[in-house]
Amino acid sequence: MEYTTGTPSWRLVLRRAVGGLRPRRPGQRQRGWSVGVPLIALAAGLLFTTSATTADGTTLRDDRRPQLAQLITDKRARLEEREHRAAALRKSVDQDAARLADVDEPVKEARQRADAMREPAGFTALRGPGVTVTLNDSSRRGTEGGPDAPQNDDLVVHQGDVQAVVNALWAGGAEAMSIMDVRVISTSAVRCVGNTLLLHGQVFSPPFKITAIGEPTAMHRALESAEGVQQFRDAVADYGLGYTETVERNVTVRAYDGSSDLRSAEVTE
Repeated sequence: MEYTTGTPSWRLVLRRAVGGLRPRRPGQRQRGWSVGVPLIALAAGLLFTTSATTADGTTLRDDRRPQLAQLITDKRARLEEREHRAAALRKSVDQDAARLADVDEPVKEARQRADAMREPAGFTALRGPGVTVTLNDSSRRGTEGGPDAPQNDDLVVHQGDVQAVVNALWAGGAEAMSIMDVRVISTSAVRCVGNTLLLHGQVFSPPFKITAIGEPTAMHRALESAEGVQQFRDAVADYGLGYTETVERNVTVRAYDGSSDLRSAEVTE
């Protein structure tokens, strides 16, 4: 027989049996644990055995930085191989176009117009007087000795530092420029990751050398008046960063040999 009492929020059902309410069976909780503990121990043993077999005497959580470094090296080698192949293809196209220009007047005129723009566009090597600026990280190490102690970011060359020098040299009348002996043109972008420089798919470590061909005195004045360059030179005195400026009597900036595709542009007022 069942007796039901309750409210809309709860309901209690009393089941009547011989001797009154059905008592909780003794030992029910203990028997559950007695079965579960061996199963847990068995599972743990299987996990330990699997880990030991997988490790095979090595550390499972080993440092993966060497693997990442090897991956970067492989990607860089692949990029260099493709760049060499692209350069060979461009040379072959130029040779074919030159032969065609001997017998086709419109092609000849088009090549003449293109050749006239190659030098200002940076596709020919240029030689002359200029200036070389070298930026380098500090030999000091960041400390936590107080609020005035230099941090790691204070002791390395940043992307903005390289850009400040490049922009100052252009403003000073530079006719051609290279960074780490790589020719830069109007579509070149300077990027820094940590204390490394990314330029045209290549990675460079400091010191960073920037060479510009032009009138040395005018470019020196532009460097002296550039706010970003002066901030870096202040950091040279404060944190031991490296800055050298050398006048070049006769230096060569090689031709640009990368892609000239312009993906985006913005006009500033």
